Amino acid sequence: MRLLQGVRVLEVGGFITGPLASMILAEYGADVIKVERPDGGDPFRSHGSGGYSPAFQAHNRNKRSIAVDYARPDGLKVLHALAKTADVFVNNNRAGVAEKMGFGHAQLRGTNPRLIYCAITGFGPDGPYAERPAFDNVGQALSGWMSRHRRDDDPRVAGPAISDPATSYYAASAVLAALFERNSSGKGRLVEVNMLEATIALNLEPLAFYFDQGEPASLYQRGGASQAYNLVCKDGKCVGVHMSSPDKFWQAFCRAIGREDWIKTHAARADRVKHYEKIAFELKGIFATRTRAEWMARLEREDVPFAPELGVEDLEHDPQVKHLGTIYELTHEKHGRVRAQHRPAKVDGSREIDFRPPPDLGEHTEEILAELRKKGVL
Repeated sequence: MRLLQGVRVLEVGGFITGPLASMILAEYGADVIKVERPDGGDPFRSHGSGGYSPAFQAHNRNKRSIAVDYARPDGLKVLHALAKTADVFVNNNRAGVAEKMGFGHAQLRGTNPRLIYCAITGFGPDGPYAERPAFDNVGQALSGWMSRHRRDDDPRVAGPAISDPATSYYAASAVLAALFERNSSGKGRLVEVNMLEATIALNLEPLAFYFDQGEPASLYQRGGASQAYNLVCKDGKCVGVHMSSPDKFWQAFCRAIGREDWIKTHAARADRVKHYEKIAFELKGIFATRTRAEWMARLEREDVPFAPELGVEDLEHDPQVKHLGTIYELTHEKHGRVRAQHRPAKVDGSREIDFRPPPDLGEHTEEILAELRKKGVL
């Protein structure tokens, strides 16, 4: 089901924000052409042997790759020819770089007035930070996100990227809106998305709390408000529970852990929120008395919202993940088996399209050049 069949996307970028934004469009059926320079291509290619690192694979499925040196006149000519055939152009270079190299918004709109040009930057097209380099941790720090997740003086950064994929998803949604509007107006649009504002936008509840209350929420405010806990069991395995606000889930949880007295002593949600940290530390001791399997059986019996903490190595073996068919497999003729997760959205019960594995650098150069010659634009 190619919802974006007939839509051609050009991507000139690297790392995450641009490549992931265009991959999201590819997973809905767009023909995405990744334009890479021959001297290494996307920097993520170098993060593993053979130019096919896990980081590259993660953000470049279902694309074709053309290798042209667009820093040279003949390569820029090819890029402009591609732009004549495109519906969307995605660029995540630093502000001003595309213009200096000859493929800025105004330069390509002259080639194709219907082009949706998506410029992704760290801080926006202008302003005091516009020319600074930016990567994920920079976005997390400046947006306020890091302050809600980092504690103590540990210099290490844990977890996957946050600012990068948030920016990609906001960019892809804006491109889709511009494509929809173009159906009636016939006009191309300039879509500008920056990492700073995208990560700020992701910070919904902390900002709403601050704007309303005039001070930042405490670190565990949301955990208390939603009655959520991460509980390590006797065998060292963790289970996450989340009662939210309905009293019935709190009461069921109390029965599951043998603390029916809490149903009366913490009957009101406001009381549970107020004493969140005290309850959390009592639960720590309680859950240390049984294995996770034992606690899961009790929680399920009482219909408590819970889930075991899974590692990435556990996901494909989980019964619900198996049932959903979340993990799919492709074969690249050179690199062999490539596995990945499906896009999360189904339409009419389907998300099956003719996926492509991530491309080698320049794998489709001759194929794409032949298409341009056939169209008479090169």
